[in-house]
Amino acid sequence: MPRKTVLVTGASRGIGKAIAVKFAKKGYNVAISCVRNEDRLLQTKKEIESFQVPCMAYKGDMGDMASCQELFDRIRTQFGGVDVLVNNAGISYIGLLQDMTNEDWERMLHVNLTSVFNCCKLAIPYMVRQQQGKIVNISSVWGVTGASCETAYSATKGGINALTKALAKELAPSGIQVNAIACGAIDTEMNQWMEEDELIALVEEIPAGRLGRAEEVADLVYHLSYKASYLTGQVIGLDGGWI
Repeated sequence: MPRKTVLVTGASRGIGKAIAVKFAKKGYNVAISCVRNEDRLLQTKKEIESFQVPCMAYKGDMGDMASCQELFDRIRTQFGGVDVLVNNAGISYIGLLQDMTNEDWERMLHVNLTSVFNCCKLAIPYMVRQQQGKIVNISSVWGVTGASCETAYSATKGGINALTKALAKELAPSGIQVNAIACGAIDTEMNQWMEEDELIALVEEIPAGRLGRAEEVADLVYHLSYKASYLTGQVIGLDGGWI
């Protein structure tokens, strides 16, 4: 049976890296991308290859269609196509909406939402030909409930949730499932701006009494990609009972 291929965007660290390593352990061909931290991306590549699977690392902006096209061309040449697409690339912005520049708003949309559109658009034709495929979008609880001082971030994640539900209906007849994971507070570098007292207060709000781990997100992504063929169009909360 031919080895399947997964593409994980934003995979140089944190949740993306954990997801890529999980699939490597399960024997997938792995393609990973990031826009800035090439050194870290290459470290992730090395770790993935330690599991005796091929890995392609690409530094480029998935919000830019030309870069995205180049990556998919390389994947097509080396692996044939993408069987599992994990849209994880994302940035955050903390601050009042009235203080946000137009440039910051456009960048947030570009990185968090346009990248999902681009990757889905390019992954779908191969999946349709195969009459199977999985798309998992990494979202946030703030896309469901909204967060004060994270308005733009909440808007992009809400957009991902809506895209997930609509695209799932579009692709279900072709045997392709599309789901999203609405992550709560996960212990990654994205949360390291918080002071210790803020972190303690946050954890006290979470019924599970702790932050989530990147590996727990990776486990759920793999489960959604490996099984659950009747499960599609869902935004699944992974938040320790927080929201």
